[in-house]
Amino acid sequence: MNTLVVHESHFGNTRTVAEAIADGIADGFASVEGAGHEGRGEGRVEVVDVTEAPDRLAADVDLLVVGAPTHAFSMSRASTRRDARTQGADPGHEARGVREWLETLTPTGEPPDVATFDTRVTTVRKLPGSAARAAGRSVARHHLGKVVGSASFFVEDSHGPLADGELDRARDWGRALARREA
Repeated sequence: MNTLVVHESHFGNTRTVAEAIADGIADGFASVEGAGHEGRGEGRVEVVDVTEAPDRLAADVDLLVVGAPTHAFSMSRASTRRDARTQGADPGHEARGVREWLETLTPTGEPPDVATFDTRVTTVRKLPGSAARAAGRSVARHHLGKVVGSASFFVEDSHGPLADGELDRARDWGRALARREA
């Protein structure tokens, strides 16, 4: 069970959630193996920034997890990434975010299961639009795999910090994804 977690993070919050999800997936694989399912719980979990993500998805990827911050009720665009940069975001995402990566991604084998997540500010918890849902639609439109889950994780404001309990919730979601795979 090989998992690739790809994230776009401007202030570090989405990267932190991606790492927590990856930890949960690894824990989930280990607990499946420890429960007497020898060989089924083994797997590699790799976390990469979207700027370093492969253009061709390796044939051995069983689960692809994609995460991005919600910008203007969807995935980021070049203009919203520029705006984030002027607000102090980490450099490097001006040209390529999850939106552009999914549009050009090519699977090389059987399309994997895909889970999407986003980070969003707690004050817009109930507003429509989500990078996770938009990424899921892009995955379906480009026939990149079957979407098996979607989640939103909350930050206090665009710079962070993550809301209380969100890292635990991200690890739990990762464990649930691993159990589903096993």
